[in-house]
Amino acid sequence: MENTENKIKVGITHGDINGIGYEIIIKTLSDKRINEMCIPIVYGSPKLAAYHRKAINFENFSLNIINSADEANPKRPNIINCVNENTRIELGRSTPEAGEAAYYALEKATEDLINNQIDVLLTAPINKKSIKSDSFTFPGHTEYFQTKTNTDEVLMLMLGEHMRIGVVAGHVPVRKIPEIITEENVLKKIRILNQSLLEDFAIRKGKIAVLGLNPHAGEEGVIGDEELNIISPAIKKAREEGIMAIGPYPADGFFGSGAFRKFDAVLAMYHDQGLTAFKAIEFDSGVNFTAGLPIIRTSPVHGTAFEIAGEGKASPNSFRKALYTAIDIFKNREQFKNISKNILGFDDKDTAIDEPIITD
Repeated sequence: MENTENKIKVGITHGDINGIGYEIIIKTLSDKRINEMCIPIVYGSPKLAAYHRKAINFENFSLNIINSADEANPKRPNIINCVNENTRIELGRSTPEAGEAAYYALEKATEDLINNQIDVLLTAPINKKSIKSDSFTFPGHTEYFQTKTNTDEVLMLMLGEHMRIGVVAGHVPVRKIPEIITEENVLKKIRILNQSLLEDFAIRKGKIAVLGLNPHAGEEGVIGDEELNIISPAIKKAREEGIMAIGPYPADGFFGSGAFRKFDAVLAMYHDQGLTAFKAIEFDSGVNFTAGLPIIRTSPVHGTAFEIAGEGKASPNSFRKALYTAIDIFKNREQFKNISKNILGFDDKDTAIDEPIITD
């Protein structure tokens, strides 16, 4: 008999309804093996899901309609309606109506995630223009979850087969990057990255490569002094804390030579410095993960792909990988909690032991 009690509940937001969100959700959840490892719960609309299923001519797939996460059928993919029944789809277009539908699903799923009604959350792509409103004033998902969980610092972390890469300056205009690259901010991101390697990926003493800001990492101050005055001092402090941070490396040579393969993670200074290289290598199966949050949230690395919406051409690889990754991180965090509990000297009843065992 199948044991469903310990199955991880994976919440899934439908994202922008005019993009490829439903297509990659349907293609991913149509694989019956998914239900063997988790309980998928889509936050969206049965009506809109049916529209997309018909548009891509995907037969023999259905979602179990429920009112709340605790009603989820452990043997089927489920869906909770979060939007107005009269919501219209306009494939390939950015519309306020689609943004509203994306927001309502995101709000409901996040509420359930924070209240432990689901275990992890997988977000389909949103369109930042259409979702922008008085209710959603954030540059993206990362900043939204940071605010919702009252987290001081988070790190947008891209995960792939060949690299993990985070950024100091995320969704900000390029002109604002210099004011964000401070010694304090670089050090904070290094710390989050190091802790994520330990808790989320079970990597102890992970090696972190830190990139420079300027071309050729400043050429010892000739092409900028941020490496000398900001980044190197941050790396030095991280090393003093026992973190294996190394650098700063010139970004072009670092990626071009394949040096990234020698590290457990990379910290880039700004969005395109890190993500251009990452997506060139990992685009089809890469995963976006928000490190530093008390909750677990992943997403595919691509966007809404309006240009192919409703055509059945969208690859579910990145979305499927994001689902697997969320499950793996959940298991790693549970394992870390159990190990930490034992190391700190607590027994099964959470009573202190006289002489706690401390390991290096």
